[in-house]
Amino acid sequence: MVRLLKGLRHMNAHGKDLYPDVTASGDLASAMRKEAQLRGCDIGLERWASDVISIQTVRGYLSVATATEKRLFRLSVDIPGFIWEIGETEDLGLLVEAVAAWREGLSLDGLAARFEFMELDTFAGALESGEPTSLQWTGLLSSEFHRKQWALLRRLHADEVLQHMFPTITHGAVRLRVEPMDARSRQVLVTEETGERYEVMRVGVPEAVWTEVPAADLIAYLRTALTEE
Repeated sequence: MVRLLKGLRHMNAHGKDLYPDVTASGDLASAMRKEAQLRGCDIGLERWASDVISIQTVRGYLSVATATEKRLFRLSVDIPGFIWEIGETEDLGLLVEAVAAWREGLSLDGLAARFEFMELDTFAGALESGEPTSLQWTGLLSSEFHRKQWALLRRLHADEVLQHMFPTITHGAVRLRVEPMDARSRQVLVTEETGERYEVMRVGVPEAVWTEVPAADLIAYLRTALTEE
């Protein structure tokens, strides 16, 4: 019954199954894993994934979705607050190869040359111009949802070094990351306990713990944590 319901979701208005390969495999993730195995590709798809595809890479999360009006596999890259659609294709095997190449670190120029369905001009331009970081700061500083963090965000953004770090909010803490597209990039978490006391965690270092930092030392401490070897 479950497979039948999934198959019905792949039907178009005329009752034609647009994705017989996906229906036969049971779900989109299984179909992608099968194609990857046939091509000797590593796509890094988690075991629990089924119809929701989100693959972590050093250049954001790759997402795959299917169209409903016609057969199309749509590929997007996500970072907090931004989603770029970077191509769509009817060929699941080609899509799987593109995902593997992306994960392996093939350059954007190399990806565009090898996979004609990929449209990377806007995405590349945003990265080169630093737009993701500046837009993310603007978004957080104007978001009512993050009003509690506004004072801390303004304090951090006022610094000429820290304003170039990519900010996100994680469980109420401000996260600053050096490289916006790299989840493994050097990063810190900052919380404001009072106006004169902060706690900072250097994410990814051995035995990372929260460290109390006085207000007068906060900016220097964060600069050191994010920029010095």
